[in-house]
Amino acid sequence: MIEGISHITFIVRDLELATKFFEQIFEATEVYSSGDATFSIAKEKFFMIGGQWIAIMEGEAFPIRTYNHIAFKVPEADFEIYESRIRKLCLDFRSPRPRIEGEGRSLYFYDFDNHLFEIHTGTLSRRLERYKMK
Repeated sequence: MIEGISHITFIVRDLELATKFFEQIFEATEVYSSGDATFSIAKEKFFMIGGQWIAIMEGEAFPIRTYNHIAFKVPEADFEIYESRIRKLCLDFRSPRPRIEGEGRSLYFYDFDNHLFEIHTGTLSRRLERYKMK
């Protein structure tokens, strides 16, 4: 039986630049760095973000940008804090998808390796409730 998501791995060109991204935006805590060692397929670092294990590994970035993304839930009161952090790193925003009022606010933005991230204030139950009302 699946217990949950173990970890999420992102391939990045520059481990230090990616570290800056995760620490400055998500307040990630670095819990491991392989240094020059390679225990997996490349040099890597592990972080914890809101209890979730995030791994980054050195490699080639995505050649194109897509809508595939990971969304992090944040309280409505912190939405502007995250927007400010993203802007300070001069990251590219993606236009949000059309929204139904009340389903939550979102910011979509790309990291330095074309991964798409979302900051979202809503929940699945709230979204489904709003969809039923439409």
